[in-house]
Amino acid sequence: MTGAYAGFVNSAVGTKLAAQLGLPRPVRLRRYAADAPLVEGPVLVAGLADAAVAEHVRTLLSDEGVEVVDAVPAGSRLGAVVLDLTTVTEPGDLDLVRVVLAPAVKALRASGRVVVVGADPASATSVAQAASRRALEGITRSVGKELRFGATANLVLVAEGAEANTDAAVRFLLSGRSAYVDAQVVRVGPGTPAEPADWALPLAGKVAVVTGAARGIGASIADVLARDGAHVVCVDIPAAGESLARTANRVGGTALQVDVTAADAGQRILDATGRHGGLDIVVHNAGITRDKLLANMDESRWDSVLDVNLGSILRMNEVLLGENGIRDGGHVVLVSSIAGIAGNRGQTNYAASKAGVIGLVDALSVDADLVRRGITVNAVAPGFIETEMTAKVPFATREVGRLLNSLSQGGLPVDVAETIAWFSQDANAGVTGNVVRVCGQSLLGA
Repeated sequence: MTGAYAGFVNSAVGTKLAAQLGLPRPVRLRRYAADAPLVEGPVLVAGLADAAVAEHVRTLLSDEGVEVVDAVPAGSRLGAVVLDLTTVTEPGDLDLVRVVLAPAVKALRASGRVVVVGADPASATSVAQAASRRALEGITRSVGKELRFGATANLVLVAEGAEANTDAAVRFLLSGRSAYVDAQVVRVGPGTPAEPADWALPLAGKVAVVTGAARGIGASIADVLARDGAHVVCVDIPAAGESLARTANRVGGTALQVDVTAADAGQRILDATGRHGGLDIVVHNAGITRDKLLANMDESRWDSVLDVNLGSILRMNEVLLGENGIRDGGHVVLVSSIAGIAGNRGQTNYAASKAGVIGLVDALSVDADLVRRGITVNAVAPGFIETEMTAKVPFATREVGRLLNSLSQGGLPVDVAETIAWFSQDANAGVTGNVVRVCGQSLLGA
């Protein structure tokens, strides 16, 4: 948690003034630590008639040694609430939200979690059921804006018959790994998840490639993938060779100097991963900005951004996703941006490229060959993340950017990395075609 505003409202004088004026007060978020419990405090698990996911969650939490309760304990604070509404059929069923969540959120600890579980509206058998299922998204996003002290609310939509595939998603959203993921919708579909031997090392034995890994978010992605057990091939341009080597050495990985726009970039990456036994995870993170108002945008700025951020991915994927590329059951994760969802002044080229990345996810996640091979394709869309780039933003703009979200602070590169690492788990075989915003529920975009 950084910034002049955050420092002031958390000072002795600022705390009192913030309370009097009703100003947002950023708090330190609960982030993942290897020695920390999955959830701090008891978890209230409730559901509507035949709530299959609720039963899975109760078992998951019991196995983790977490106390599960059916109601708010007197004089106690909750670590989280999981509400299974997969069986809603009409608007009247939604009253359970008021009955369960109203008292529960009052008892929620700082950095607590609310996870609502629903069914896909597209598979509803009546208009009333479709409307009721869709209502859960409005509920979850509104609850996210009402929570305080670093608490978050997210929605998991489950395809029919995929109730048993939700464990990894619920585990992620309850944990400190999802600190800056707020008011998002995660869709869980069919697949054959493979639970890791050790949840502390969910990527053990995997080989991952991360482009743009020399610094910033890319370096953090390499850190977290390696922490979770993967061997990481760190890719960046030769000009960033020194920083790239530091990243690779720190994570015990391999440094590969290659420009992602080169015609042979995909093959060189594949050759490098082959020396380590194959390729399981592809993270397309490399990207650039060349900002200018569209009226003043020159051809070079336009072409370079579209080529690095989108064109290079298309070319590399021809090799990396081919039959001799990523292994069956592998995972592809792309880095989009909130600019690709909401747009941004002076970034028409960048927004186009990042919206294009989302289009890639939409297309590849239903590609018949990739589906047959069990390869998942997802994306993260970061909001305001504290990096070298955002540190150069003018002071006033930077401070406002930090505050324009429900958590009233900027995220950290590790927040993006944690979400990518989660997408990369074999336990997430049923999670594909998702674009999760890592933005603290930014007020920009949907």
